[in-house]
Amino acid sequence: MSYPKIPLAQQVIQLCAAKGIHHVVISPGSRNAPLTIGFSANSKIKTYSVVDERCAAFFAMGIAQQIKQPVAVVCTSGSALLNYYPAIAEAFYSKVPLIVISADRPKHLIDIGDGQTIRQENVFANHILYSANLNQGIGDNKENQKQINTAINTAVSMHGPVHINVPFAEPLYEIQDDFSEEISVIEPKVEPSIFDAEKFAAFLKEWKGAKKRMVLVGVNPPNEIEQHFLDFLGADDSTIVFTESTSNVHHANFFPSIDKIIAPLNQYEFKELQPEILLTFGGVFVSKKIKAFLRNYTPKAHYHIGIENALDTFFCLKDHFNVSGNAFLKELTAHDTVVRSCYQSDWLTVREKRAVKHNTYLETLPFSDFKAFEYILKSVPNDVVLHLSNSSTIRYVQLFDGNPSVVQYCNRGTSGIDGSTSTAIGHAAVSNKQNVLITGDLSFLYDSNGLWNANIPNNFRIIVVNNSGGGIFRILPGAKNTTNFETYFETTHQFTAEHLGKMYGFEYEAVKGEIDLKTKLIDFYAISKSPKILEIFTPRAINDLHLIDYFKHLKS
Repeated sequence: MSYPKIPLAQQVIQLCAAKGIHHVVISPGSRNAPLTIGFSANSKIKTYSVVDERCAAFFAMGIAQQIKQPVAVVCTSGSALLNYYPAIAEAFYSKVPLIVISADRPKHLIDIGDGQTIRQENVFANHILYSANLNQGIGDNKENQKQINTAINTAVSMHGPVHINVPFAEPLYEIQDDFSEEISVIEPKVEPSIFDAEKFAAFLKEWKGAKKRMVLVGVNPPNEIEQHFLDFLGADDSTIVFTESTSNVHHANFFPSIDKIIAPLNQYEFKELQPEILLTFGGVFVSKKIKAFLRNYTPKAHYHIGIENALDTFFCLKDHFNVSGNAFLKELTAHDTVVRSCYQSDWLTVREKRAVKHNTYLETLPFSDFKAFEYILKSVPNDVVLHLSNSSTIRYVQLFDGNPSVVQYCNRGTSGIDGSTSTAIGHAAVSNKQNVLITGDLSFLYDSNGLWNANIPNNFRIIVVNNSGGGIFRILPGAKNTTNFETYFETTHQFTAEHLGKMYGFEYEAVKGEIDLKTKLIDFYAISKSPKILEIFTPRAINDLHLIDYFKHLKS
């Protein structure tokens, strides 16, 4: 084995391995050579080489998303580090433990004109949980190791990104047969999650006194909440559970496809739906309509459940139970909270009416984005991991009830289009299931360097819905009336995924109509020797009109 001779590099590598970091994504460079040499030689760590730092960070985030453990990314000095920022922001808001390790020049070489040199210390201050700025000097070992320990412990305990900045003086490539540095591992302080019985008693009094209870579940990892607790909520006549596609919770009496339910409501119906008390689980919410509804028809109290910061999304947050959903629901189910009410049954009737309207509209709908999503979602096999890009994709998927066996993910922390492909590939690289990405053309093209990756499994699938531009802007109110709409907002183009797919070793198929789509979806998920791209071309100018008519039809 060959290990770096630089003591600081040895400390970083050994502490990462000792503290359970088993996956490290490295982008090539010279200043980070001591880290690259050491991580790639360590038998406890699996390393990946991804050239584009922006893609590398999203790829690492996808791995962390799947394994639910911290993953490190390593880069050279200079602007390379700044390319991590989009993924760091996403990890910050999505609560993903990402360990960012950047090589740097020693302090005396900053701002004197050396190449590949920027001010790297605390560069992510607004979106990072902890910044460890190390020093390569005699007598700094103890403090450096304390900072490395603190950074990794913070990522684990607070569920988010941290930054370790590591200065190296030349020579960078000197090696030795083994580590010579001793390390000191500092275990994280585990604060026991204490259930506040007094606060719960106050909540329970309000809960029992309400005949209109609403539960709203946002972004949520699969199997996070035990099914018997969900069954308890689904059996409660006084409770409506609204779920988003990325909530990954299901019950026959729950209300997925939120916009389909509430978009047609009039003022009287909104008032009837208004909850007296609101419980939220999980992360952020996609639906603008549910945000507008609960801001205009405010519940008396909003309680958030979960080990994370509670967001006052609806401007009526009363309290936060800093415990897991299971811990909270265990307490709730232990108390007699049954209240006679028609709240759930009345809205289940509305849900059935919406389902009929939804189906009759799709029966007559010509080929378009909306129609394509109908066929795609019906075709996805059971037990697949489904990744969704942002903008139009996630919004279309939200209009369909999900398959309980299909897990769904989307980067909703910042809702950007910049890393959907790379994140999905990272997840797929460490998954034992087939992973499928549904993406729009702009999202796909924007993150096309994500395909420049030797770790893409053969069963990975990408579906590109290509409407020749940013179709989301046709949907947004007022956008089409702006000057030079097609150039500066919709950004129309004639690009396809074909040559990119072939360059990166994907099997490629193009779809240009409804019959063609139905035929090609049959074999798309089958075993193959290469990953596959299916590109579906839809008519650019009419997709928004079909979506507008859909909501009109629901009201009719």
